[in-house]
Amino acid sequence: MVPLDVAARILEWSRSRLSPDPYAGGDAGDEYRTTSLYFDTEDLAVYHRRGSYRRSKYRVRRYGASDWVFLERKLRTASLLNKRRTVVPIAEMAKVADDDLAAAWSGHWFARRILARRVAPVCQVSYRRHARVGTGPYGPVRLTFDDTIRAQPTAGLRFVPDAGWQVLESQAIVEMKFRVDMPAVFKHLAETFKIQPTAVSKYRLAMDRLRQEERPIAMVSTPIVGA
Repeated sequence: MVPLDVAARILEWSRSRLSPDPYAGGDAGDEYRTTSLYFDTEDLAVYHRRGSYRRSKYRVRRYGASDWVFLERKLRTASLLNKRRTVVPIAEMAKVADDDLAAAWSGHWFARRILARRVAPVCQVSYRRHARVGTGPYGPVRLTFDDTIRAQPTAGLRFVPDAGWQVLESQAIVEMKFRVDMPAVFKHLAETFKIQPTAVSKYRLAMDRLRQEERPIAMVSTPIVGA
């Protein structure tokens, strides 16, 4: 997490060294909006990091106003972060709650896992993202900047316009994504701007904000689909 002015300087620095995200837009071709619905148990075991729930998160992510969404699981071990994701039409999100779901559906694994884990949507997190990409010695690298983060409770698989409460009003989250070893461009960045790594969870930050506002966290057994 860095102050907004520092994040802006890092972004400008990176634009001469990394390429814009090929799927982004904006004046520099590296900006888009992200909205995620995060899942948790009724007693918020993911938020409280209880047992095996501390290692995995389930969410549904949408980019901009796309008609497609990503069903995602993030699984963290002591040394690695693994992400599994499947893209499906937004109109098919209702299948997540289908008891007779056909195994041939691409999102079948996600539906079965959230059923087994007894998790449901509790929180929507939205933010602006800038993203730059490149190639390192072990494959692709990615640098992202997340700001204007907003949080609001949700009662199902329903994406709603950005509202709710702002998170990290004076800071942005800068994330370096790479494989095996940090590439030279990221080492240069860290040295130039004297930044230090820290563990950050947008879901936990969002839930902290909602708890500050004493907003009720609604739980539902059957997700609701909405654009």
